[in-house]
Amino acid sequence: MNDDKVKSAGRAKKPKSYIQKEPVVRKVSDIDISGTYSYANYLKWEIVERLELIKGKIFEMSAPSPNHQRVLGRIQFEMYLFLKDHSCEVFAAPFDVRFPDQSKADKDVYTVLQPDICVICDEAKLDKRGCIGAPDIVVEVLSPSNNKKELKNKFEIYQEYGVREYWIVHPKKRTFLKYVLNSEGLFVVGELYEGGSEFVSDILPGFRLNIDEVFGLMK
Repeated sequence: MNDDKVKSAGRAKKPKSYIQKEPVVRKVSDIDISGTYSYANYLKWEIVERLELIKGKIFEMSAPSPNHQRVLGRIQFEMYLFLKDHSCEVFAAPFDVRFPDQSKADKDVYTVLQPDICVICDEAKLDKRGCIGAPDIVVEVLSPSNNKKELKNKFEIYQEYGVREYWIVHPKKRTFLKYVLNSEGLFVVGELYEGGSEFVSDILPGFRLNIDEVFGLMK
């Protein structure tokens, strides 16, 4: 045996290095709700329930009711038919919309919402994980579980980041309320649409929705 082999045989083997892995988060109860989280944290969670992040804080989303889905489905269908020959696209939840500040890095994004429906006309905002930046139109179909704080937070986010048009659909009252972003970056409340009328969009000329037909699917 040569000297090199003797030295090698007598040398102690180095212990393997181990990297401690973060525990897998599969339940909302495993998360410290008082903490502040980024999209990077959000991506690591293996949670069945739908969550949103608003300025780093966790908001749980309830499962939608059949009537909620009926109304959402009809609106999405009508928008799809209208937009199929346009450059804009319509997407329905679950669909992550990230609202970045200066940096688009996952670790620096603290607001991630899942609007019921959104319309995106700038293809550059789309990637394989959803949308990064404000959609042109956001549609929220209200559920009994929606609270005033959540609605206020979302209104402020959509306005702050420049969503051009925001529709709030109220199945119980059978109404559409439209907000349009003005030149000063503030939402201006538009017309309240009720039964017997047709909803129109300021930024999609020619698009019309029959209010009675949308809510007529409800049971």
